[in-house]
Amino acid sequence: MNVLLIGSGGREHAMAWKLAQSSFLTQLFVAPGNAGTAQVATNLKLDVTNHDAVSRSIKKHGINMVVVGPEAPLVDGLVDHLLDCGKHPELVVVGPRKEGAQLEGSKAFAKAFMRRHNIPTAGYGSFDGTQVDEAIAFLDTMKPPYVLKADGLAAGKGVIITEDLEEAQRVIRNMLSGESFGSAGERVVIEEFMDGIECSMFAVSDGKAYHLLPSAKDYKRIGEGDTGPNTGGMGAVSPVPFMDAEFHEKAINQIIIPTVKGLAADGIPYNGFLFFGLMKVGGDPYVVEYNCRLGDPETEVIMPRIQSDLLHLFENMGAGLLSEYHLQIDPRTCSTVMLVSEGYPGAYKKGKTISVPERLEKDALLFHAGTSTSRGNAVTNGGRVLACSAMAANPENALKKSYALADSISFDGKHCRRDIGQDLL
Repeated sequence: MNVLLIGSGGREHAMAWKLAQSSFLTQLFVAPGNAGTAQVATNLKLDVTNHDAVSRSIKKHGINMVVVGPEAPLVDGLVDHLLDCGKHPELVVVGPRKEGAQLEGSKAFAKAFMRRHNIPTAGYGSFDGTQVDEAIAFLDTMKPPYVLKADGLAAGKGVIITEDLEEAQRVIRNMLSGESFGSAGERVVIEEFMDGIECSMFAVSDGKAYHLLPSAKDYKRIGEGDTGPNTGGMGAVSPVPFMDAEFHEKAINQIIIPTVKGLAADGIPYNGFLFFGLMKVGGDPYVVEYNCRLGDPETEVIMPRIQSDLLHLFENMGAGLLSEYHLQIDPRTCSTVMLVSEGYPGAYKKGKTISVPERLEKDALLFHAGTSTSRGNAVTNGGRVLACSAMAANPENALKKSYALADSISFDGKHCRRDIGQDLL
């Protein structure tokens, strides 16, 4: 089977690494890929926003399956184009159509979906550019801190939390005027603040059945002690120790099953990943957000724990036979520590040569996130550069291995958080 994986980050390298182990695989292509995916697959210089170009590449390379990694192509309707153009009648696509991707592409859509299907989430109000006065008035019904979310995709930067009412009013005016987040902020969702601890659950679904993937906890802020601005993710640990059996059961029965059933009830086909960003408030789970794809860097701790053949799992999902598949998970802990460029998440320089040990320790894995190749060498090509993952019997030993790997790598301006997972020990 020939597979095309869309994307270029650490998530895609981890998925490519896992797909490359499949006995069902003939050839693996990644578009556009990075220096890491080039080690396990063939990178294609392809503009994935050009749906016709993707379609032509599928024909050229005899692709049987397309796996869409990032959210933007899903929200943009790439899956709809490939399935409806009439050129690929046998093609299997892992990733939801545009309508299902609205769970991530529109926070207002997601909140209305949860309200409709009685899925626990924070109270909210939703307002567009014609409702600035109503949005400001709604703030008076809320207690600080105020949670303000741009409705559309904003690269993880569209959420602002503030204690200050005047600042909240200013943020809303800037969002709804298009100054802050452009079209992503043309609608704003104002939410109640939930005080708890965050974690993530992941599932694959064919629209009828689902399989849970390993849970994970990621660390978003740039600085130790969860300080400084948000990033795409500075590290992650799987499984989540505080996600006990009772919480896990509540999440399945109150959130995951109602979500899958809700999609079916609304007539929304869904064939792909479901990411549940959860808040544990007291002992109860609430949905903070949905994503229509796997998280990054969570994928870098999820993929190493999947013992089953990933391509076989995708085949069953595409055939609507997910309920018949037996998914095996490694019980050990996997951790990852992100190495980032100096200045990230602000301005940073690219093109720094990366030095990596010739051999990695047993159960240590290096996934490329923001890299490219120059004159045969791997160089930095993004803010988040490398994910240093490791497996061990417990979080403490996994993190020791991750940090040992991180310390063995060098590039100019290398930075990482030194406290990933410490709150779990």
